[in-house]
Amino acid sequence: MSSSKVVVGLCLVGLAALAAYAYQAQRTPVPPAPAAAGASAPAKPVPRPTAVEAAEVRIVAMPDELSAVGTLASSQSVIVRPEIAGRVAAIGFRDGARVERGALMFRLDDATQRAELAQALAALELARSDATRTEDLFRRKFVSGSARDQADANLQVARAAVELARARLARSRIHAPFSGVAGIRRVSVGDYVKEGADLVNLEDLSSLKVDFRVPESNLGKIGTGQSVAVSVDAWPSRSFDAVVEAIDPQIDAQGRAVLLRARIDNRDNLLRPGLFARVRLLLEARPAVLSVPEEALIPTAEGQFVFVVDGELVRRIEVETGVRRDTRVEIRHGLEPGMRVVTAGQIKLRDGAPVTVAAPPAARDGAAR
Repeated sequence: MSSSKVVVGLCLVGLAALAAYAYQAQRTPVPPAPAAAGASAPAKPVPRPTAVEAAEVRIVAMPDELSAVGTLASSQSVIVRPEIAGRVAAIGFRDGARVERGALMFRLDDATQRAELAQALAALELARSDATRTEDLFRRKFVSGSARDQADANLQVARAAVELARARLARSRIHAPFSGVAGIRRVSVGDYVKEGADLVNLEDLSSLKVDFRVPESNLGKIGTGQSVAVSVDAWPSRSFDAVVEAIDPQIDAQGRAVLLRARIDNRDNLLRPGLFARVRLLLEARPAVLSVPEEALIPTAEGQFVFVVDGELVRRIEVETGVRRDTRVEIRHGLEPGMRVVTAGQIKLRDGAPVTVAAPPAARDGAAR
């Protein structure tokens, strides 16, 4: 029994020693193994390239133009009015039809004017006979020279009366002053019209004119003969060619603008007077201009910048811009033709950052199809 107790005691002492050793081993840190001779320190992580879209710097035609608005007007336009009062006896045209120059448009009742002309003609015949007899008597010394002069004066008065009667008769007939298209008449046969009353409008549509204004700062760039492109809402997909034919010599002191008039050939009869017109005046053709898409520009307080793709990296370059036309911007300084500029993804970039150029969405969609 005593030997068993001795064995149990020795076992307990051994277990306690093992537990103390294990506890001490957990608290003591293990020193790192010495680095092998010649081993290098771990390298820094390489930044991942940023996916961007890019476009080429191209040379395009970018004309220098001025935009303005105006209203189309007929080459010639008139409202036909009578010079005398009377009743409409006949109308010589159809509404909206073409009328040639000199054609009879209206005839007023002319019974009174015809009677006045007949009376004047009779008085003229009487004055002519009286003048002939007086001249014969004067040659035979039966009347004085004053009597002959009086007879001649009466003859001249009679002739003037005939001309006056014929003029009054002519005013009862209204003829077209030029060739054009008649509007919608405002009177009918039998209407009594006063002198100066509006009867119908007549428009010459063979060519149209458009008046528009440009800022006075462009006075040195404008001149007659310059090309003008005119667009109207009635024909949204078409542009009509015009030419500047006149420049007002006086500048508008209120708006500080110059008034110009351009003429449009309208032989195809597509345009009408009164249409609202948008005008683009060509100042300079400029067929070769360096340009980039407008989304490539990065505006800052210091100026305009772009990111240029150089191999697998990008460079941040300051540029000087010019005019904008459609979706492109003129580059006056900073870039060369053929360079590629970043058009999407610039917000993640910095100077010298690595990039991978992805195809634009339209190209990717086309390739997928």
